[in-house]
Amino acid sequence: MRRRQIILSRANAIFAVLTFESVALTGCSAGGAPSFDLFGAFFPAWLLCGVTGVAGAIVARVVFVSTGLATTLPYQLAVCTAIGVITALLAWLVGFGH
Repeated sequence: MRRRQIILSRANAIFAVLTFESVALTGCSAGGAPSFDLFGAFFPAWLLCGVTGVAGAIVARVVFVSTGLATTLPYQLAVCTAIGVITALLAWLVGFGH
């Protein structure tokens, strides 16, 4: 019986800590989401960075095909996706990073 009480008290303590962490570590900020005004409407900044990443992946694919590297490069989809993600993250850091 003593072991069950220890397990229950430990579970209650873990639940209390997780509840406190979920309340204390919320990601809300007072400034709001980064956005910019485009043609009278507010667009989120991540949308611009996503489009930049897709454009970076397309440019990488065109460069790979034009240089002939596409015939020897394995996992082209993964490589182009990684280049697109890197481009989007760099656009985010340059445009909106601190």
